[in-house]
Amino acid sequence: MPGSVLPVVTRFAPSPTGHLHLGHAHAALFGWRTARAAGGQFLLRIEDIDTGRCRPVFETDLIEDLRWLGLDWDGPIRRQSAHFDDYRAARAQLEALGLLYRCFCTRRDVAAEIGEAAQAPHGLAGSLYPGRCRTLSPAESDDRAAAGHPFAWRLDARRALALTGPLTWTDRLAGTQSVCPETLGDVVLARKDTPTSYHLSVTVDDAIQGVTLVTRGVDLFHATAIHRLLQALLALPVPQWHHHPLLTDDQGRRLAKRDGARSLRALRATGLSPAQVRALAGMT
Repeated sequence: MPGSVLPVVTRFAPSPTGHLHLGHAHAALFGWRTARAAGGQFLLRIEDIDTGRCRPVFETDLIEDLRWLGLDWDGPIRRQSAHFDDYRAARAQLEALGLLYRCFCTRRDVAAEIGEAAQAPHGLAGSLYPGRCRTLSPAESDDRAAAGHPFAWRLDARRALALTGPLTWTDRLAGTQSVCPETLGDVVLARKDTPTSYHLSVTVDDAIQGVTLVTRGVDLFHATAIHRLLQALLALPVPQWHHHPLLTDDQGRRLAKRDGARSLRALRATGLSPAQVRALAGMT
């Protein structure tokens, strides 16, 4: 109906590659409180496409930690590893539009080419892939793939944006944002042995789950342009976003698993209550 307001549906989508820390608690509580304050829904999604690093024990533990914090969620938990067919279908749509190409570059190849380029493109996320394999002929690409060379599927972002025309998206804090070609880059959407990437799966999942407000840390602000472009290409609904400030340590660094951020389970083991941990997470 004209003028109708969509119900607020938020989500928390951790990867079970380690235990949750205070940064996770802040993000989960932010999304949960936003939904509950609006009488909406809060969803839990497990982003476990990285089958080499994800562990069932971490998923079990994170669900227990969230419940201990006092969070609840609506409907079943969506696990990405159970929905690869959804991502394959989306990739097929993009391939049919002629927007994907095989990239045979290793991370070392990409770094070397960026270092050699006089005018390497840069986005908010740092150096962008300079398009080394974009100019491969279809025959050469097919020959390399047939020979068994590993590859990733990249999105030709400039061609994609030329197809969609100008795009914008809205952040509740930063306002309306334009999708700029120079900040996109030809991101990886799938690999030869993995049918999806973060960018593709999160965009498809948000649409399937009916998410109307994506709440997440400001460190993912730059990624939203890619997700908005994919939504336009795949004719998916467009949510709003709210990129909240990150919880940081005493040195101002973002809390991260790889840096050994203290886990919620470790804090629980010291005898802290859920209320005390919520306060440490900046969510009193």
